[in-house]
Order: sequence, then structure tokens, then C-alpha cells
Amino acid sequence: MKTVFAGVALAVMFAAGVAVGQQTSTTRREPQFENSEVQVWKSTIYPGKPLGLHRHDHGRALVSLNGGVLNVVDGDGKVLDTYHLTAGKAMWLDADKPGTQHADVNPGKDPVEVIVVQLKNDKPKM
Repeated sequence: MKTVFAGVALAVMFAAGVAVGQQTSTTRREPQFENSEVQVWKSTIYPGKPLGLHRHDHGRALVSLNGGVLNVVDGDGKVLDTYHLTAGKAMWLDADKPGTQHADVNPGKDPVEVIVVQLKNDKPKM
């Protein structure tokens, strides 16, 4: 009986581990925190699955969780900028130019994960 119980327990733990270990490979933004001053989200960008066209009307800090490379592209796929990310390092990104949009493309082999802290009340640059 103990052997059967141990076998069932092991099977349940293995199944739970597999379920927890399996994550969808969908590029996404996950809200983390928001108040009157900032909006914070986690973005996961998978290779070959860009974060669609969007824009940022406010400045933001981007903190890389695992390193990698992100290409910032326009609607035609033209690379506008390339970010070489180092795990645990932050960078500042100004608000986007009026009327522009971009997509984030991961040209690597592994997902890129970043935390973005976007200001809500920053003043436009003159």
C-alpha cells in the first residue's frame, strides 16, 4: 500500500511539475502595478513572435530580466534601433516621436523578458 501511495504521489508531483513548467510561448504584456504616477508591466517577447505595433507617449525605464537582443522596427519592418540587453540592467527610453509606432522583435533563440516602468506625468521635451 505504501508503494502504491508513493507511486501515486510521485505521479501527481510529476504532473504538477510538468503543468507548472509548461508556459505558453505567446509574446505578451502582463500588468504588474499601476498608480497615478507610473504604469508597470512585464513583457515577454518570443523569437519570431513580435510585440505588435504600439507607441509610448511617456518616458520609461526598461529593466532586462534575462538579457538578449530586441530590435525596434517600424510598420514596414525597418529596424529603427537595437537594444542589447544585459540581465539585471536598466535603460531609459524617451517618449516616442508623435505619430510614430513600433514593434519589438526578438531575433534571438530564447524569450526576452523585461520589466517596463512608464511614467504618466512626465513633461514633454522642448
